Amino acid sequence: MDERDVVAGGDTDDSHGSRVPPPQGFLEQATVTEDPRPSFENNWPACWSAAGDLLEWDDPYDAVLEDGEPPFYDWFPGGTLNAAYNCLDRHLHAGRKNRAAIHWEGKDGERRTYTYRDLYVEVNEFAAGLRSLGVEEDDVVTIYLPMVPELPIAMLACARIGAPHSVVFAGLSASALATRIEAAGSAYLVTCDGYYRRGDAFNQQRKAENAVLSVDHDVETVVVDRLGEALPHVLGRDQHDYDTLVEAHAGETITPVPRESNDMLFVMYTSGTTGEPKGVVHGTGGYLAYVAWTARTVLDVTPEDTYWCAADIGWITGHSYIVYGPLALGTTTVLYEGTPDYPDRDRLWELIERLAVDIFYTAPTAVRAFMKWGTEYPSRHDLSSLRLLGTVGEPINPRAWQWYYDHIGGGECPIVDTWWQTETGGMAISTIPGVDDMHPGAAGKPLPGIGVDVVGPDGTAVEAGQTGYLTLTRPWPGMAKTLYSGDDRFLQEYWLAHSVPEAGDWRYGSGDAARVDEDGYITILGRADDVLTLAGQRFSTMEIESAIVGVEGVAEAAVVVGPEGDDVHAYVSLEGGTEPSAALEQSVLDRVELSIGRFARPRRVVFTPELPKTRSGKIMRRLLEDVTNGKPLGDTSALRNPEIVGEIRSTIDQE
Repeated sequence: MDERDVVAGGDTDDSHGSRVPPPQGFLEQATVTEDPRPSFENNWPACWSAAGDLLEWDDPYDAVLEDGEPPFYDWFPGGTLNAAYNCLDRHLHAGRKNRAAIHWEGKDGERRTYTYRDLYVEVNEFAAGLRSLGVEEDDVVTIYLPMVPELPIAMLACARIGAPHSVVFAGLSASALATRIEAAGSAYLVTCDGYYRRGDAFNQQRKAENAVLSVDHDVETVVVDRLGEALPHVLGRDQHDYDTLVEAHAGETITPVPRESNDMLFVMYTSGTTGEPKGVVHGTGGYLAYVAWTARTVLDVTPEDTYWCAADIGWITGHSYIVYGPLALGTTTVLYEGTPDYPDRDRLWELIERLAVDIFYTAPTAVRAFMKWGTEYPSRHDLSSLRLLGTVGEPINPRAWQWYYDHIGGGECPIVDTWWQTETGGMAISTIPGVDDMHPGAAGKPLPGIGVDVVGPDGTAVEAGQTGYLTLTRPWPGMAKTLYSGDDRFLQEYWLAHSVPEAGDWRYGSGDAARVDEDGYITILGRADDVLTLAGQRFSTMEIESAIVGVEGVAEAAVVVGPEGDDVHAYVSLEGGTEPSAALEQSVLDRVELSIGRFARPRRVVFTPELPKTRSGKIMRRLLEDVTNGKPLGDTSALRNPEIVGEIRSTIDQE
């Protein structure tokens, strides 16, 4: 570790509010009401049989964990199973064939509901179609689809025949797709003719064709007809129509291929990679058991629920908590193709009311947008079906947490603020909603069986209230197996650089900065390299941004360093109904000075309707740095709102 990358410690940030106990109404029906942490601690690693026992195995596993050369561990060795069987067939056998598996809501107003029987039939038919194209066990199939039902169908069809899938987010470019096809050595691609974005049709097939032209091997492509007459398309050589392929295998069933517990289920290429993409490999048994267990324990998912994770399946959250976790538990999962504000800003609340959603899991960036738009939109709808709320993807500040709790949950729903990564496979830090008090702004304690240390540059644990690196200190079932590009890179990027001899040889470096309080609650401060140097010390951008968002009327904020090298420039987006003013700017300045110190007081506060964000909702501070420092703009293709950068630059030029 490099001391230069550590953010400063101290108690200058009110990073979480007071304790909030679980609502009594939730406790009366919670799935988990006794803290499992002590029993997990006393019975580790055998405790993880609680996760393994949520699945059906073709061959029982010999042990929970087989020691190997760290970090290459085998979870549930000896066991064989099939992920598609666990997500489909067994629910039919349990009498849930007519239970809704997927409620799909399309951007153009379409609606489709698949029962578990419906999903089973189409997955089998498409699995047969893939086999007819030559897909065999262990062949990697690339999937480049928007949020349509054919996406989880393709994933489960691959799992059924033992072919790992590589889902590529539909918004990525042809070049990014080609890189991932090449890196995985994938000879099969599932895509579509196009998709809608805010009512406009976009040609996806053309991007896919350009990608295939640039790889060094032949690729068989299956094309889903998403847009019909809105975008007529022609199939070329090595291209096959999805509907025709499925119809050709109507009524066929495929015996699920037994997979060793540690066989690859999928490879997920992480977002924001530079150079060679980083393909994170997840196994079958450990991963599936872990996401089912965390969905049940943290999200309180039961087979009777209608559950909605408002993420994209192109990222790990969608894999774990739209597809595999909920379907393994036999629940109804909502699949939504649209945006939160189209055709109007109450779109999500209308769906929650109409579908009687029980559990809603979304990103803090979405919550801040809801807060910015105002309470008039959720207040139009009956949200009383909700019993639990969750957040994922980044830390949630206390003001946004409180707004979510009050205006979406009505003070009756616990909020689980979950921390995890592509590499962890599933949640690692969170409150257990029927057990733990909530601390707004703090994610919570490590989940049962998870070891966490917040350490300084020398690898020793920092004191309560101090800031350091977030590290995981022992294996867990959902952990990545390796990187598709090889074990050496896996070791170098996540393990070797974080080995601490006096703490033992096993330590996963998350790359995140965090703080732990005296109660063991962990506050995530963002990436360790998202830091500013002020008054000779390193501060997390989140510490300053959280202070700004604490000002009444502020929805979001991003801070960067200006041309002087130690001057803060703040970009601030306001809630609906709040107008920029000198008084509001003064409140921002005063709040930062009070929370952090005078040296952190922004030199400039720029009010902007939006902040530049990637399609996955992450703020692009790099572009704000370019604007601040008068540099040419870098690549803006990853932005979902590229026009805002020019607007911000114009605002600055006019000052």
